[in-house]
Amino acid sequence: MFRSFFASVAIVSVSSAAVFAAEKADKPVSPVVSFKAESFDLKDVRLLDSPFKKAMDLDTAYLLKLDPKRLLYGFYKNAGIKPKGESYGGWEKETIAGHSLGHYLSACAMAYAATGDVRFKERTELIVKELTECQDALGTGFVGGMPEAKRVFDEVSAGNIRSQGFDLNGSWVPFYNLHKLFAGLDDTYRLCGVEQALTVQKRLADFIEKALSKLDDAQMQKVMACEHGGINESFANLYAATGDERYLALSRKFHHKDMLVPLAAGKDVLPRRHANTQVPKLVGLAARYELTGDKTDRAAAEFFWDRVAHHHSYVIGGNSDGEYFGDPDNLDHRLGENTCEVCNTNNMLKLTKHLFTWDADPAAADFYERAVLNHILASQNPKNGMMCYYVTLKPGSHKNYSDEFNSFWCCVGTGMENHVKYGDFIYFHKDDTLFVTQYIPSVLTWKEKGVTLRMEGGYPESGATTLLFACEKPTMLTVKLRVPAWAKGASLKVNGEKEPVKVEAGKSQFVEVKREWKSGDKIEFELPYELRTESMPDNANRAAVLYGPMVLAGELGAEDAPNAKDAMFVPVFVTEGKPLAEWLKPVADMSDTFRSTGAGRPRDVTLYPFYRMHEKRYSVYWNMFTPEQWAKKEVEYKAESERQKKLEEMTVDFAQPGQMQSERDHNVKSEKSYVGDNSGRHWRDARDGGFMSFEMKAVPDAKMNLHCTYWGGDTGNRTFDILADGVKVGTQVLKAEHPDKFFDGVYPLPAELTKGKTKITVRIQPAKGSMAGGVFGIRVVRAEEETKK
Repeated sequence: MFRSFFASVAIVSVSSAAVFAAEKADKPVSPVVSFKAESFDLKDVRLLDSPFKKAMDLDTAYLLKLDPKRLLYGFYKNAGIKPKGESYGGWEKETIAGHSLGHYLSACAMAYAATGDVRFKERTELIVKELTECQDALGTGFVGGMPEAKRVFDEVSAGNIRSQGFDLNGSWVPFYNLHKLFAGLDDTYRLCGVEQALTVQKRLADFIEKALSKLDDAQMQKVMACEHGGINESFANLYAATGDERYLALSRKFHHKDMLVPLAAGKDVLPRRHANTQVPKLVGLAARYELTGDKTDRAAAEFFWDRVAHHHSYVIGGNSDGEYFGDPDNLDHRLGENTCEVCNTNNMLKLTKHLFTWDADPAAADFYERAVLNHILASQNPKNGMMCYYVTLKPGSHKNYSDEFNSFWCCVGTGMENHVKYGDFIYFHKDDTLFVTQYIPSVLTWKEKGVTLRMEGGYPESGATTLLFACEKPTMLTVKLRVPAWAKGASLKVNGEKEPVKVEAGKSQFVEVKREWKSGDKIEFELPYELRTESMPDNANRAAVLYGPMVLAGELGAEDAPNAKDAMFVPVFVTEGKPLAEWLKPVADMSDTFRSTGAGRPRDVTLYPFYRMHEKRYSVYWNMFTPEQWAKKEVEYKAESERQKKLEEMTVDFAQPGQMQSERDHNVKSEKSYVGDNSGRHWRDARDGGFMSFEMKAVPDAKMNLHCTYWGGDTGNRTFDILADGVKVGTQVLKAEHPDKFFDGVYPLPAELTKGKTKITVRIQPAKGSMAGGVFGIRVVRAEEETKK
């Protein structure tokens, strides 16, 4: 079946595509909607010295370290070509192999545009040449790096669809994977002018069109139950590049109704959804709206952006905990190790750019500033350019970075892109208007106007900015300078003369300067920085501290601090109602650095910009107490600190059900199983006839206890067995015996169960007609130590 399917695709994608190309040259499609602001090409902006330029330099150095042919390993294998380099490690050895190549193509194309360094264009040309060789060798139009691609596409095309959150017929998110390749090829075509990149895209899209041609809408919706990235955007962009209506139809075929229909109707269906599964879909709708004018697509994109930006995001602009959305405006209990996945924000910034061009709303630029400065810039190690998967906001935690050649997580891929495109959202234009939306030091070349603008200053650590004009001839322009909502005022001088500025406090806005500009003209613009706090939306007594645009973090010690698990490791502030500036004082000779003075309990703490916080434990959010509140809370902190410390010391292994990376680390298998979250913690359950299993570390020949964490308010028909390597070690019934709190079921593991073993498989399965869980945590604990506690 598979052989015949690919043979038929070969006929279509080679001979038919060739005929089509001969009959009709590509005719790009222009947007059909009007824009209030238009972006400049990335090549028109050059960064000047700043933390952003340093981040870009580190990123470009890393890109040049990578060997494209090693990233092509899986593509060669699928094409039957001897690999021309060893595979990289990490995710590149998983069934998502190949996704990094697409990101790498995008990053190199952006790096070429942002720097002019021809080495990056040469790398894109080499990769496209190798991809073409792989396509030609297969003869079907397909090209990809994921293992077993032929089997997966053969099964899906025949209507044999086995789809769940991150798995399609045994392959890890294949359409998500291909979206990254399409995006890389599209960036290569647009930014580097490599025409063959468009041909590779068309041949691959023709293959996918044929593969899915017999599936009806219900089957397609089943396919899309598996994360598929923004593949709808890929086909919309291909339609824009070629004018071929088939690709627009293919974009519409990938319209995930379960999510996109309610969003278009203004319904927030985000809670308990995997966050970054959703964001790229909406980027795709935004791109498609611009090409078709479909207001439903726009409505969904705008509503989604508003919900995420204003109701599901933390103070640094990132969103999600353990990769999932919680309830809107409910963040106080969602401060785990895995907050703020970097991929999510990468995609939210793409969506933000679309929305800004539609309305030129400075509030969108405010969100962009917050996220790009406090999340994206903060996610890179300034020593070596390595990237974070999550930027944790768990108090007392620290950032974890990728390895150069053995990680290749999704956020390494988007990380490659993040730091070469800082120039993407600094300047916009419309007719004779120039928008300055960010104050990152840079040089803009506006060729159409014969104007070069040099923006200098100490941003982000200073609000003072100078803009210098060089004009081929005097030019009438309106310059719009963003005043963010965080700024209580602004000062403006043109050629040394003070200009009046009217600013409405707490509102995002632009101030305008309209005049005929000539070479040597200068704008001096300053936004005053002040300390302020921002509380959690659901807890006024937990807040973050900001200074101007910068989120501040408190340094708590080394990553390996021995007391880091102590519940009192993170200080609280007892401020007695005093204004912030009275108990948080500047530290002499240290830029944008402050220290609490007498307000910290059990100690004071030094705070400085979060983007500078690396290789240290820290806190961004702080609990605020009155003296009376603290007296009571201190007793609880001490008791919980002691309990948690002892439990961690006794733990052999811990798995977090419902959290993607932890589940992959523990080789989770399941049937009729669902995930979600409650009170900031993830869970997995198993329904009647299903199960869930986890591979857990063990100590050979030792007695151990298995802890499973449950929500004490769960009830109903919830009776289930817990097995270790096939042996039942316990039966659990949940009947709301511990309301409003979590509790652990403890199941002894006899020593004979682990004889000679370093791991065991824990299986949880419901009784007939019942369900198991939700299970909020699985922990293997040394039994003898637990007895002594």
